[in-house]
Amino acid sequence: MALNEIIISRAIIERFTEKLLRCTQVDVAIVGGGPAGLVAAYYLASAKKKVALFERKLSLGGGMWGGGMMFNEIVIQEEAKEILNHFGVRTRKYQKGYYTADAIEAVTTICSQAVRAGADVFNCITVEDVMIREGVVTGLVINWSPVEMAGLHVDPMTIAAKQVIDATGHATEVLKTIERKADVPLSTPTGKLMGERSMWAQKAEQQTLEHTRQICPGVYVAGMSANAAFGGPRMGPIFGGMLLSGKKVADLILASS
Repeated sequence: MALNEIIISRAIIERFTEKLLRCTQVDVAIVGGGPAGLVAAYYLASAKKKVALFERKLSLGGGMWGGGMMFNEIVIQEEAKEILNHFGVRTRKYQKGYYTADAIEAVTTICSQAVRAGADVFNCITVEDVMIREGVVTGLVINWSPVEMAGLHVDPMTIAAKQVIDATGHATEVLKTIERKADVPLSTPTGKLMGERSMWAQKAEQQTLEHTRQICPGVYVAGMSANAAFGGPRMGPIFGGMLLSGKKVADLILASS
């Protein structure tokens, strides 16, 4: 069969446009394609919610890709092993309570299953603002990440969402925008972002799950964003809390709808 370059281009444009148009109004918009965001996308999409996930980088997986210091193995604790088992990601016991998994297998498997469950994933897209109506976050303002990186004056577009999840990790990008521009108090002890503290794996893993919750009207926080929002410590290259947080935030949203 002879290949035609114009048909190839048209196929990409038409199919991507279909996907983007489908996601101009969603049940849940997830910002950040790390482990917490991807797990949340999977469980929400599996429950037939209309889900769009936006990742500013070309690749998904967040910190999980690199394991610790680019040693692409991850560690999870006993409590989180069930989630990797559910996805079919292989784990190996290291010693009592500690399991390892191949970082590449974990990321690619969870990504694939989230998409197959029905979540639409958009990479290279930055969330630069939110939509606010009477103190409630009702959607996202998006642009291409290369536009942001180049400093070009290109106006963004909007996505309407019934619920938003900030799963942007250490950066808490959505919450920073809300704090700076929206005058909406956050449900932290100070009403503001409290910032990430130094590493303490035990405490951080526990608090990641505790702090996964609705943080202001229309917005939930999950993964490392939860700890950074509430002043919790970082945990380093152990990812059980991220996985458990992704499932918890999905369960909270499903219970509220």
